[in-house]
Amino acid sequence: MKKKTQAIKRKLIALSLAVCMVLGSLTLTGCDTSIDSRKSDTSNTLYVGHVGTSFPTSFMPWLSRDGIAPTIASMVYNTLFSYDDETGEFAPLTAKQWCYVDLEGNPLTEDGTFDGDIDYDAVAEYYGASAEDHMVVRIELHDNIYWHDGEKLTVEDVYYSFDVATDNALSNHAGALAWTSDLRHESGKGELVQQGMFTAEHPDYSGTFVIQPGEEDTVMYLSVNKVLGAVTTLFSTILILPEHIWAPLVSETQQLNNKNPQGEFLEQYQNPVGSGAWILNTEETNTQVITLDRNPNYHLKDENGQELYKVDKIKMMLYLDSNTAIFALRKGYVDMLDSTISSNFLALMQQEEDIYVSQAPGTYTTSLVLNVNPSDPYNEGVKTLLQDVEFRKAIALAIDQEELIQYVLNGAGQRASAGLILESNDLLYNPKADILSGSTEEKVAQANAILDEMYPQKDEDGYRLLHGERISFEILASAGQQDLVAYLQRQFQRIGIDVQFAASGSTPETTYIYPSNFDMTVQNVILSMSNADIMYRAHFVTTERSSNYGKYQDETMTAMIEEMRYTLNEDLKVSLIKDLQVEAANGYYKIPLYASDVLSVARTDRYTGYVAAPGQTVFNVDTLANLKKVE
Repeated sequence: MKKKTQAIKRKLIALSLAVCMVLGSLTLTGCDTSIDSRKSDTSNTLYVGHVGTSFPTSFMPWLSRDGIAPTIASMVYNTLFSYDDETGEFAPLTAKQWCYVDLEGNPLTEDGTFDGDIDYDAVAEYYGASAEDHMVVRIELHDNIYWHDGEKLTVEDVYYSFDVATDNALSNHAGALAWTSDLRHESGKGELVQQGMFTAEHPDYSGTFVIQPGEEDTVMYLSVNKVLGAVTTLFSTILILPEHIWAPLVSETQQLNNKNPQGEFLEQYQNPVGSGAWILNTEETNTQVITLDRNPNYHLKDENGQELYKVDKIKMMLYLDSNTAIFALRKGYVDMLDSTISSNFLALMQQEEDIYVSQAPGTYTTSLVLNVNPSDPYNEGVKTLLQDVEFRKAIALAIDQEELIQYVLNGAGQRASAGLILESNDLLYNPKADILSGSTEEKVAQANAILDEMYPQKDEDGYRLLHGERISFEILASAGQQDLVAYLQRQFQRIGIDVQFAASGSTPETTYIYPSNFDMTVQNVILSMSNADIMYRAHFVTTERSSNYGKYQDETMTAMIEEMRYTLNEDLKVSLIKDLQVEAANGYYKIPLYASDVLSVARTDRYTGYVAAPGQTVFNVDTLANLKKVE
């Protein structure tokens, strides 16, 4: 223990020296004289440091996925709702309310009105007895939303966004097809194939789902598959686009996701017109700085009717590496970083004056994935041992999460359940799935007892033998995970199993994982109410190019996942997710290592009121709504 403590101290000293070297020799890339602007800026402008190789020049939201582009897109544009994984509730954004209706258009709510709370028992009873394979949802938008160019946003913009998302010939965006996979609406080459959305301009000709006078701009109906989770991606993933801008431009030859935008297309890519809380200031934006101005006409306000977000302007400053960005924060060139910092810096930053360290609980479980069902020609050698659930159990019992949290994360993390859903998730967590807790010594003894029955022979170093050869596995991991693999190496040595680090490279899925050319690998797993319908299948059922890296197959679990996905009873759905955690735990396939905290930093000399939000850095919407400028 003393040696480990000394090693941690040496690591911190080395990091301190590295930062000190940065102080003496640093040139802050590309910022020119603007690097001093924050210190002399008396305006209500928030300076945010971002680590990356470059800033994007295009902000078409469905196209931009890399680096900071998705963050900027989500600030300039809005989805219909935001989703709270802990409560399972949708919060208003573009839309202010929604409900299920029956096939005659009557609301399935507790008080029988369109703005009442959804009666999920009534939904289950009505649609469970219906022979139809779809449900109908009524959505009502806010009536005071305007695009940044002054045009009013209406349901026709939502219709256009969803309609083009179902039409790959126009969108050229495979992801959009996944987003709308549960929407019973289909377009092809600009022609309606199956109608599943109804607005005043695109009416339901049966006359069932009527848009009343005065509701033409705000009310629409969606027809979705008979799955409770069908609305989640529709509501909280698709950024709504302005029809008046994109409809005249998009065609089969000039698709929305345009690989070579020119003319007006390029102009719109570089000058996005959204309806979100922030407007891209193109005059103050370049390859090194992105400037966002607060939208003075944003429809959402705080509880006092004032501006929801408290800063007038945000300037994103580019830094090429984390050491440079941390230096910029420490010396006062930026107010905060939008990215996480390594736990190696935690002790160092906590000693700094005027620095706020946000240590927010994580929302995912870092797991060790075993290749339990490799494809040919890799289904041989030690990989075959991983097909035995008892062997996998011994591997799982050898892992000491507390040790990994203390020395790999420097204490900045929590234990994770073998059920892969965190204890902080009050809605879903099942303590019965936490089968790997308890005394490390007892678990190691149990693991050795299992392996002594299976592979009792050992070499002179104490490692177990298979056909006279040492049982040795490679753990496919990134360069930043070498410390983790080193500690796992020590832990597995206690049960006579050898593991070695194997560099994953830049494209591990394509190079190693999908072809089955690996023994074990490290994977972050997020399972929640919002993604359960998709991600349980992706992690435990689908075997081709999915998150099911080890191609796990279990008929019982597959049946439970399908029942969970298709039940209309919300209580039963939650109960099945809890049962699935036990099944996942007893499969010893994705073995929990820890749940790391999200560490980020900000200065307190210009702003206070930072909020540590679960799973997010300090640069989050709660912080932006709570900041106070220091006078």
